[in-house]
Amino acid sequence: MRQPKLITTIQSYSKELFIADILAGITVAMVALPLSLAIAIASGADPARGLVTAIVGGFFISLLGGSRVQIGGPTGAFIVVVFSVIADHGYDGLVLATLIAGIILLVAGYFRAGNLIAYVPEPVVSGFTIGIGIIIATSQLKDFFGLSVEHLPADFLEKIPALWHARESLNLLAVLVAAVTLVLIIGLRRLAPKFPGLIVAVGVGSLIALFAGASIDTIVSRFGALPNHLPVPSLPHITVARIIELIPSAIVIAFLAGVESLLSAMVADKMIAGQHRPNAEVTAQGFANIASSLFGGMPVTGAIARTATNIKAGGKTPIAGIVHAITILLVMIVAAPLAGFLAMPALAALLILTAWNMSEPEKWGGYMRQSPPDKALLLITLVLTVVVDLSVAIGVGVALGLAIRLRNKKRPPKPWHTPDV
Repeated sequence: MRQPKLITTIQSYSKELFIADILAGITVAMVALPLSLAIAIASGADPARGLVTAIVGGFFISLLGGSRVQIGGPTGAFIVVVFSVIADHGYDGLVLATLIAGIILLVAGYFRAGNLIAYVPEPVVSGFTIGIGIIIATSQLKDFFGLSVEHLPADFLEKIPALWHARESLNLLAVLVAAVTLVLIIGLRRLAPKFPGLIVAVGVGSLIALFAGASIDTIVSRFGALPNHLPVPSLPHITVARIIELIPSAIVIAFLAGVESLLSAMVADKMIAGQHRPNAEVTAQGFANIASSLFGGMPVTGAIARTATNIKAGGKTPIAGIVHAITILLVMIVAAPLAGFLAMPALAALLILTAWNMSEPEKWGGYMRQSPPDKALLLITLVLTVVVDLSVAIGVGVALGLAIRLRNKKRPPKPWHTPDV
């Protein structure tokens, strides 16, 4: 069934549900705002692209999706592949790859491929998720410690020595800003889990940097002023050769968008005792990625951290996700200059914590108790993700996982809980 949940929920909508959805949508927007900026920066894109993705992509995921409470936007899982595509093909290449990925997802939704998520081996998902977390964390060490590095290599094995050689440029004030932000995020999550602590923590860290008067990079100092409006929709440069060149990246983007969104919807179902429509969700991902690309945005998918925030804040229907997108748009229109003063060390702290949550350290003990083939599959996927390429890691991991399953004639694994990203 590909009917959007919005059509179902709107039939019994009430004033009480509307109020709950508005409050939840505003709350989750305050969480999504700094995350969207930070993810775009870590991906090698202009920070405004993160806001565009959250607004446009998030709107269509809620409008057309198969989950009552799913919140869409840019996520940490895309950072590695987006950074790679931009480095190899430029930002216009990323936009075209996202457009192609959206079309692939539409085709997948039409042929009801949403149920195939059960056949992606869990060790593969765990391995590339931990690997992505490692890459994200190391990419943020420069800003976290305020290091002066003229050119930070993209390759992991080259990046670590470059960071070590720059250790003498350590900026203690940057470390203080990052540490305060980190402590506040963790503390507010534990003391007031329903409170949008991310924006408060990043804001406090940025205020420390501002009042200290030291040379700490902010969004505006590094990237210029944020725009206060959405760009005009347009198509990227399209040629047959360009499409063929970007097909592999588009397949990876489509795979990640589909898998992460469906896993997020599964976890949301457990939290609300609901039932999402997987093929409607995949179809919505297709429309959302096409729309995001037309506005110059990045790949978009369902995000469990924002979805969980929505649920805890009282969101009941897709209207909450639509309110979340509209709220970010209003903030962009009214307060773009203020967002430009967010400090880079504060955003780095946010992303490092995001990377830690993605790796799900509470599950590491369970991984060690898995069967030898599953442990080997997880490790192979992890290593390939970090030192080779995400697309290679996914391809090799899925192929090996399916081969192992066919050999052992195992049943599809139980639904896997997506990490907090």
